Formats: sequence, C-alpha cells, structure tokens
Amino acid sequence: MARVRADDRIRAAGTRHTVAVLAFDGVQLLDVAGPAEVFTTANEDGADYDVRIVSETGGDIRTSSGVRLSADTAAAELPGRLGTLVVPGRPDWRRAVGDRPLMDLVTTLSARASRTASVCAGAFLLAEAGILDGRRAATHWRLAAELAARYPRVRVETDPVFVQDGAVLTSAGVTTGIDLALALVEADHGADLARAVAQQLVVFMARPAGQSQFSARMTPRRSGHPTLRGVMDAIAADPAEAHHMDALALQAGVSTRHLSRLFRTEVGMTPGRYVELVRVEAAQALLTSGDDSVDAVAERSGFGSAESMRRSFQHLLGVAPTVYRARFRSTAEQGSGG
Repeated sequence: MARVRADDRIRAAGTRHTVAVLAFDGVQLLDVAGPAEVFTTANEDGADYDVRIVSETGGDIRTSSGVRLSADTAAAELPGRLGTLVVPGRPDWRRAVGDRPLMDLVTTLSARASRTASVCAGAFLLAEAGILDGRRAATHWRLAAELAARYPRVRVETDPVFVQDGAVLTSAGVTTGIDLALALVEADHGADLARAVAQQLVVFMARPAGQSQFSARMTPRRSGHPTLRGVMDAIAADPAEAHHMDALALQAGVSTRHLSRLFRTEVGMTPGRYVELVRVEAAQALLTSGDDSVDAVAERSGFGSAESMRRSFQHLLGVAPTVYRARFRSTAEQGSGG
C-alpha cells in the first residue's frame, strides 16, 4: 500500500472538508457505513469533516442487505467543490455500471472532488467512468479478474488492501473501506488522530498482510482436456505424492514437453506451480480443521518440511502457516473465554 499524502488544496481552502459518500439502490451497506463511521469518529477527535450520505434525489435507498438507508442530501445540494468522493459498490456491479444516471453522477461528482475513492465493487463504477484508465487499482479479490478483463486499461492489483494512484484511491473488499478512510484521515490530520480513530473502532491502524491471505484466487482454472484433467485430479487426490514431471508424463501417456505445454495453454501455469498450489490448499484445510503440528501438516500436504511450506505460504498468501491458522481457524479462539 502506498502512503496517502494530504491534498494541499484541501488544507489551503480553509473550509470544511466535505466527504460525499454516494448511496444508490443495491449498494452494499458496509461500503457506505464503514468510511462514514471513520470520518465521523475522526470529528470526535478534532477533525472537521462534513460527512454526507448522498443519493441522486436525496431520497431513501435500499441496500443489498435490504436495510433502508436515509440520504442526508441530494447530489444537486452538495457544495460546488468536494473534498472527498467515496463511491461504494453493489454485489451486482453490472447493474450499477449499466445505470446511466448513476454513472453520470459518478463522473460529475468526481470532477468536482479533490480526491475520489472507491470501496470494493465501486472500482467498476470508476472504471466505467474512465477514472481508472491508466491507473493502478484494487477491488475485492473475487472480482479482480473481472475488473481486469472488462477494463484492460486499468492496472488491477490483486493483493493490496487499498491502492492510491494520484488523487484516485481504490480499496479491496467491504471492510477495507475502513482501512482506506483511516489512511485518508492520517493524510489530513496525522497518525495520532488516525490512531485514535482506529482504537475507538477497535480495528488495525494498518491491516496485517494483504488480500491474498483471504483469497482463493490462486486456484487454477479447470481444464477440459481429458489427458490434463486426469493428471490434475491425480495431483489433487494425493498432494503428498512426489509428482515428479517424468512420473506425471508417464501417467498421462505423453512426453514431459507436451505435458508442460498443456499446463501452460490450458491452466496458465507450469506443472510445478500447480502442484505447489494444490499443496498450499491442502495445508490450509489441515491447518484450520485439525490439531496436527505444522511439521505434520507440511508432511501430509507434500511439502516435506515446515520451512518449505512456510516459504510457499509467504509467497502465495503473504503470511506464515502459524499466522494463517491463528487468523482463520475459529472465532471462538478469539473470544473472552470463561
């Protein structure tokens, strides 16, 4: 994550910093509420944000969870110049980008804002408006491939919790809107005030590691090729097997060169990388569902040693196996006990 710098235009203006959080039918509630809560909490510690939930007409909207949300103001009633525009997303992002009045509103308000930020699938609205053309961007890990495919001019990054490129910021899934808003508060008012907000909300000042620890993005696509499908199934069925290239090719009845070519064209990776991914997934399941030691998990999942497994976890997930287990095993283990 890049460090967010304060916008000199905002500080020099000497006026309240208006934060407009866009709301529209189908929006994800936490995408709206998370950033709004950060900015309003910052006001309790000395900031002076004018936080407004904005809908096109000023009327209520219904969120994706069915909760009705009251807007503070209509878009037409906003000040001519905005400090920050926050564009949340909706689970069905195609409906959002196909809503022309909504897209016109995003374009208009962004042009009036000193900085524009999106949360989760809100990145699709910024991309549709052309705001992300040529820029680095983040979105929820499940949506990253779709964002990159639909908007090839956007440089999608799959791991960061949020990304800043100039005056445009994009965050990953749902709760990362809180991380992004904290970074903006820090840019405007310094680390001490942002830290006070984080402590009040009981969240990390800086979230440990990125999206990869949550992601299943590394799972390779299934192949329709019968020869390759048989090899992939055999690897998945027994990750602890050696799975040397010669043995895999012999099992498939093809040359090692041909098998490598099939993996590259059908799956988009080498056989060795596929074996590593299968083993990491097997280890993830063992770490979160059982009590085996890390050494035993490494052996059962085919890594051979805990150190080898640690290197793969760090490379692919950004966390160590022990940390992964602690974070994802059970919410009960984080409770108060008693």
